[in-house]
Amino acid sequence: PQRTVRSRFILRGRISVRGSCGGSSGKKRLVLASQSPRRRELLDALGFTFEVETQDVDESVTGDIPAHDVARFLAEKKATAAMPMMGADDVIVAADTIVILDGEVLGKPANRSDAIRTLQRLSGRSHEVVTGVCVASQGRKVAYDDTAIVTFRDLLQNEIEYYVDHHRPFDKAGSYGIQDWIGMAAVSGLNGSYFTVMGLPASRVYDTLTKEFGVSISPPSE
Repeated sequence: PQRTVRSRFILRGRISVRGSCGGSSGKKRLVLASQSPRRRELLDALGFTFEVETQDVDESVTGDIPAHDVARFLAEKKATAAMPMMGADDVIVAADTIVILDGEVLGKPANRSDAIRTLQRLSGRSHEVVTGVCVASQGRKVAYDDTAIVTFRDLLQNEIEYYVDHHRPFDKAGSYGIQDWIGMAAVSGLNGSYFTVMGLPASRVYDTLTKEFGVSISPPSE
Protein backbone atom coordinates (compact mmCIF):
# COMPACT_ATOMS: atom_id res chain seq x y z
CA PRO A 1 0.00 0.00 0.00
CA GLN A 2 1.11 3.57 -0.62
CA ARG A 3 2.42 5.51 2.34
CA THR A 4 1.10 9.02 2.85
CA VAL A 5 3.39 11.52 4.53
CA ARG A 6 1.85 14.70 5.88
CA SER A 7 3.77 17.58 7.38
CA ARG A 8 2.52 21.09 8.06
CA PHE A 9 4.88 24.02 7.67
CA ILE A 10 3.98 27.37 9.19
CA LEU A 11 5.90 29.58 6.85
CA ARG A 12 6.32 33.23 6.03
CA GLY A 13 3.36 34.77 4.21
CA ARG A 14 -0.26 33.75 3.84
CA ILE A 15 -1.84 32.32 0.73
CA SER A 16 -5.07 33.44 -0.85
CA VAL A 17 -6.46 32.38 -4.19
CA ARG A 18 -8.67 34.56 -6.33
CA GLY A 19 -11.71 33.25 -8.14
CA SER A 20 -9.84 32.78 -11.43
CA CYS A 21 -8.61 29.42 -10.15
CA GLY A 22 -12.17 28.14 -9.88
CA GLY A 23 -14.36 27.49 -6.87
CA SER A 24 -14.75 29.98 -4.07
CA SER A 25 -12.63 33.08 -3.78
CA GLY A 26 -11.58 32.34 -0.20
CA LYS A 27 -8.36 30.98 1.16
CA LYS A 28 -7.06 27.83 -0.51
CA ARG A 29 -4.45 25.30 0.45
CA LEU A 30 -1.14 25.15 -1.42
CA VAL A 31 0.44 21.70 -1.27
CA LEU A 32 4.00 20.77 -2.14
CA ALA A 33 4.09 17.14 -3.26
CA SER A 34 7.79 16.72 -2.48
CA GLN A 35 9.91 15.86 0.55
CA SER A 36 12.90 17.75 -0.86
CA PRO A 37 14.22 20.27 1.69
CA ARG A 38 15.58 22.36 -1.19
CA ARG A 39 12.12 22.73 -2.74
CA ARG A 40 10.60 23.56 0.64
CA GLU A 41 13.25 26.23 1.09
CA LEU A 42 12.62 27.76 -2.34
CA LEU A 43 8.83 27.77 -2.08
CA ASP A 44 9.14 29.36 1.35
CA ALA A 45 11.56 31.98 0.00
CA LEU A 46 9.01 32.87 -2.69
CA GLY A 47 6.66 33.88 0.12
CA PHE A 48 4.04 31.12 0.05
CA THR A 49 2.45 29.32 2.94
CA PHE A 50 2.07 25.63 2.12
CA GLU A 51 1.82 22.11 3.42
CA VAL A 52 3.82 19.06 2.35
CA GLU A 53 1.91 15.92 1.45
CA THR A 54 3.48 13.11 -0.55
CA GLN A 55 2.84 9.53 -1.51
CA ASP A 56 5.31 6.88 -2.56
CA VAL A 57 5.57 6.97 -6.34
CA ASP A 58 7.17 4.43 -8.64
CA GLU A 59 9.85 6.53 -10.35
CA SER A 60 10.84 3.88 -12.88
CA VAL A 61 10.75 5.11 -16.47
CA THR A 62 10.38 3.09 -19.64
CA GLY A 63 13.04 3.38 -22.30
CA ASP A 64 10.70 4.97 -24.84
CA ILE A 65 10.58 8.26 -22.90
CA PRO A 66 13.27 10.69 -24.16
CA ALA A 67 15.79 11.68 -21.49
CA HIS A 68 14.78 15.34 -21.59
CA ASP A 69 11.11 14.42 -20.93
CA VAL A 70 11.77 12.26 -17.87
CA ALA A 71 11.71 15.04 -15.24
CA ARG A 72 8.39 16.44 -16.48
CA PHE A 73 6.93 12.91 -16.74
CA LEU A 74 7.86 12.16 -13.13
CA ALA A 75 6.57 15.52 -11.88
CA GLU A 76 3.20 14.81 -13.48
CA LYS A 77 3.24 11.32 -11.99
CA LYS A 78 3.82 12.76 -8.50
CA ALA A 79 1.03 15.31 -8.92
CA THR A 80 -1.37 12.63 -10.16
CA ALA A 81 -0.57 10.42 -7.17
CA ALA A 82 -1.33 13.30 -4.79
CA MET A 83 -4.62 14.34 -6.40
CA PRO A 84 -6.93 11.79 -4.70
CA MET A 85 -6.20 13.28 -1.26
CA MET A 86 -6.61 16.88 -2.44
CA GLY A 87 -9.65 19.03 -1.79
CA ALA A 88 -11.59 20.94 -4.42
CA ASP A 89 -9.77 24.18 -3.64
CA ASP A 90 -6.23 22.80 -3.30
CA VAL A 91 -3.32 23.68 -5.59
CA ILE A 92 -0.50 21.15 -5.91
CA VAL A 93 3.14 21.73 -6.86
CA ALA A 94 5.16 18.64 -7.79
CA ALA A 95 8.67 18.52 -9.24
CA ASP A 96 11.50 16.21 -10.19
CA THR A 97 15.13 16.90 -11.10
CA ILE A 98 17.46 14.79 -13.22
CA VAL A 99 21.02 15.08 -14.50
CA ILE A 100 21.81 14.15 -18.11
CA LEU A 101 25.31 13.29 -19.32
CA ASP A 102 25.94 11.99 -22.84
CA GLY A 103 22.21 11.38 -23.24
CA GLU A 104 22.06 9.21 -20.10
CA VAL A 105 19.88 10.08 -17.12
CA LEU A 106 21.89 10.05 -13.90
CA GLY A 107 19.61 9.51 -10.94
CA LYS A 108 20.29 9.35 -7.23
CA PRO A 109 23.32 7.26 -6.24
CA ALA A 110 22.74 3.86 -4.72
CA ASN A 111 25.67 4.15 -2.31
CA ARG A 112 29.04 5.83 -1.68
CA SER A 113 30.82 4.03 -4.50
CA ASP A 114 28.08 4.94 -6.96
CA ALA A 115 28.24 8.61 -5.93
CA ILE A 116 32.01 8.66 -6.38
CA ARG A 117 31.77 7.06 -9.83
CA THR A 118 29.14 9.59 -10.92
CA LEU A 119 31.23 12.56 -9.81
CA GLN A 120 34.26 11.11 -11.58
CA ARG A 121 32.20 11.08 -14.77
CA LEU A 122 31.06 14.67 -14.27
CA SER A 123 34.58 15.92 -13.50
CA GLY A 124 35.93 18.40 -16.06
CA ARG A 125 32.77 18.28 -18.17
CA SER A 126 29.45 19.98 -18.78
CA HIS A 127 26.14 18.28 -18.12
CA GLU A 128 22.47 19.19 -18.22
CA VAL A 129 20.19 19.52 -15.22
CA VAL A 130 16.49 19.31 -16.02
CA THR A 131 13.78 20.09 -13.47
CA GLY A 132 10.22 19.18 -14.38
CA VAL A 133 7.28 20.86 -12.66
CA CYS A 134 3.57 20.10 -12.51
CA VAL A 135 1.13 22.55 -10.93
CA ALA A 136 -2.40 21.21 -10.66
CA SER A 137 -5.82 21.78 -9.16
CA GLN A 138 -9.09 19.96 -9.71
CA GLY A 139 -9.74 20.25 -13.44
CA ARG A 140 -6.53 22.08 -14.35
CA LYS A 141 -2.91 21.06 -14.87
CA VAL A 142 0.18 22.89 -16.12
CA ALA A 143 3.41 20.95 -16.69
CA TYR A 144 6.77 22.08 -18.04
CA ASP A 145 10.49 21.69 -17.56
CA ASP A 146 13.52 23.93 -17.40
CA THR A 147 17.12 23.09 -18.29
CA ALA A 148 20.43 24.47 -17.06
CA ILE A 149 23.94 23.51 -18.16
CA VAL A 150 26.48 23.03 -15.37
CA THR A 151 30.24 22.73 -15.89
CA PHE A 152 32.61 21.20 -13.35
CA ARG A 153 36.31 21.88 -13.31
CA ASP A 154 38.56 18.84 -13.02
CA LEU A 155 37.94 17.27 -9.62
CA LEU A 156 40.66 15.61 -7.59
CA GLN A 157 39.89 12.21 -6.15
CA ASN A 158 40.32 13.46 -2.59
CA GLU A 159 37.88 16.31 -3.32
CA ILE A 160 35.27 13.87 -4.57
CA GLU A 161 35.66 11.67 -1.52
CA TYR A 162 35.63 14.68 0.81
CA TYR A 163 32.35 15.88 -0.69
CA VAL A 164 30.64 12.49 -0.64
CA ASP A 165 31.75 11.72 2.93
CA HIS A 166 30.91 15.13 4.37
CA HIS A 167 27.74 15.99 2.45
CA ARG A 168 26.36 12.51 1.70
CA PRO A 169 24.52 13.43 -1.51
CA PHE A 170 22.58 10.18 -1.70
CA ASP A 171 19.23 11.94 -2.11
CA LYS A 172 20.41 14.09 -5.01
CA ALA A 173 20.24 13.43 -8.73
CA GLY A 174 23.72 13.31 -10.21
CA SER A 175 25.21 12.81 -6.73
CA TYR A 176 25.56 16.48 -5.90
CA GLY A 177 23.74 19.60 -4.79
CA ILE A 178 24.83 22.92 -6.26
CA GLN A 179 24.08 24.62 -2.93
CA ASP A 180 26.66 22.38 -1.21
CA TRP A 181 30.43 22.71 -0.92
CA ILE A 182 30.93 21.27 -4.39
CA GLY A 183 28.86 24.06 -5.93
CA MET A 184 31.09 26.69 -4.34
CA ALA A 185 34.40 24.94 -4.95
CA ALA A 186 34.02 23.05 -8.21
CA VAL A 187 31.34 24.52 -10.49
CA SER A 188 33.18 26.58 -13.09
CA GLY A 189 30.24 27.50 -15.28
CA LEU A 190 26.44 27.75 -15.23
CA ASN A 191 24.16 28.51 -18.15
CA GLY A 192 20.60 28.78 -16.89
CA SER A 193 18.86 29.13 -13.56
CA TYR A 194 20.73 28.27 -10.37
CA PHE A 195 17.37 27.47 -8.79
CA THR A 196 16.55 24.97 -11.53
CA VAL A 197 19.70 23.08 -10.58
CA MET A 198 18.74 23.37 -6.91
CA GLY A 199 15.40 21.72 -7.67
CA LEU A 200 12.77 24.30 -8.66
CA PRO A 201 12.75 26.93 -11.46
CA ALA A 202 11.64 29.54 -8.96
CA SER A 203 10.63 32.48 -11.15
CA ARG A 204 8.61 30.29 -13.49
CA VAL A 205 6.86 28.53 -10.61
CA TYR A 206 6.05 31.90 -9.07
CA ASP A 207 4.56 33.09 -12.37
CA THR A 208 2.57 29.89 -12.77
CA LEU A 209 1.06 30.11 -9.29
CA THR A 210 0.31 33.83 -9.35
CA LYS A 211 -0.69 34.32 -13.00
CA GLU A 212 -2.16 30.99 -14.09
CA PHE A 213 -3.64 29.73 -10.82
CA GLY A 214 -4.46 33.08 -9.24
CA VAL A 215 -2.37 32.49 -6.14
CA SER A 216 -1.32 35.63 -4.29
CA ILE A 217 0.81 36.17 -1.23
CA SER A 218 0.27 38.63 1.59
CA PRO A 219 2.62 39.86 4.31
CA PRO A 220 2.75 37.96 7.58
CA SER A 221 0.37 38.97 10.31
CA GLU A 222 1.69 41.32 12.92
